[in-house]
Amino acid sequence: MNLARVSENGQVTLPLEIRRLLGVKSGDKLLFVQNQNGEIVLSNVSAQAICKAHTAFRGAAEAVGVHNEDEVLKLVEEVR
Repeated sequence: MNLARVSENGQVTLPLEIRRLLGVKSGDKLLFVQNQNGEIVLSNVSAQAICKAHTAFRGAAEAVGVHNEDEVLKLVEEVR
């Protein structure tokens, strides 16, 4: 069990274990949603955005003939 105290300003420091579980780092945005049971669910929307982007671009590199990091860098230089 992890506890956190709310400051006078309404700020909360997430316990280290929770930050690790959520992959939270400085600057990330957190989403609080109340589920059907009335519980508040916390998620790291920064991590979710990266996962969605990863899914959306899956297969795109192969489609343009990019197979490794060197080829990605070469393509970036060509576009610039």
